[in-house]
Amino acid sequence: MANRLPFIAIIGAVILFLIYSAVFVVSAGQQAIVLRFGEIVDVKTEPGIYFKAPFPFLEADNVQIIESRILRFDLDDIRVQVSGGKFYEVDAFMAYRISNARTFRQAVSGSIVQAEARLRTRLDAALRRVYGVRGFESALSEERASMMREVRDQLRPDAASLGLEIEDVRIRRTDLTAEVSQQTYDRMKAERLAEAERLRARGREAAQRIRARADREVVEIVAEARKESEILRGEGEAQRNGIFAAAFQRDPSFFEFYRSMIAYSNAMLGTGTTMVLSPDSDFFRYFGSANGSRPAAPAGTAPAVPAAPAPSGTTTGAIPAPAPSDTTTASP
Repeated sequence: MANRLPFIAIIGAVILFLIYSAVFVVSAGQQAIVLRFGEIVDVKTEPGIYFKAPFPFLEADNVQIIESRILRFDLDDIRVQVSGGKFYEVDAFMAYRISNARTFRQAVSGSIVQAEARLRTRLDAALRRVYGVRGFESALSEERASMMREVRDQLRPDAASLGLEIEDVRIRRTDLTAEVSQQTYDRMKAERLAEAERLRARGREAAQRIRARADREVVEIVAEARKESEILRGEGEAQRNGIFAAAFQRDPSFFEFYRSMIAYSNAMLGTGTTMVLSPDSDFFRYFGSANGSRPAAPAGTAPAVPAAPAPSGTTTGAIPAPAPSDTTTASP
């Protein structure tokens, strides 16, 4: 019995090895391709435990596990030319999954790297075709969604030949190149400067209109004020003359006395003015008598020549006839 234990152990190990090599597990999100001597004999798309022929090292049966979930492929910094002739940089990605494992194995030997390399060229060409018939503004408008669907539809036949199904294509970024960005900036700057100049011109025009209207209103207001002031001044002068006339008619002697007092006051202000007058001139008639009567002239004295009325502000009165020795010099 003891001699049989090593033999039993060897047989058990061989059985366990055969079971291990004949069993494979397909997880959720995976699918398995069963190959026998390099040929596809079965494809398992549902998760679970499956069996195959043992001895994979003898190329009996091999299992290749591939993804069945949706995969993402990014394509960055694609230089595309739009209908206007300018170049732009585009970032895009697509979501795909392996829909036909047999075709996928036959086309790219089940390699996702090779499949994505082929998808890169096809996605690049589809983006160039879609952008080439549109302007830059289309990628920034509601037409963006239709552009992405068009790219997806163009990729689907090529992807189906690889055993792939394109779920969606998205454009992540559409940006100007460095050269186009500078040109666009210069154009926008020129447009803004032109707009600013137009606004300044309109402001200057409006300011000129406002200034002209204000100047006209100033002239009108000043003219109206002068008119009213002249009217008021004339009315005041008329009232003053009426008051003077009434006062003169009521008491002519007192009025003459009052006028003489005002003349004395104006003539004798401290202005440093010297007047040479004859003592018996009409200017001094109220100096000798309160009622303005002229005193009798001394015997042998020639009468003085009456002085002409001097205008307001005249500094020197009328010079009398050759005065006798009693001529008086008055200085205020």
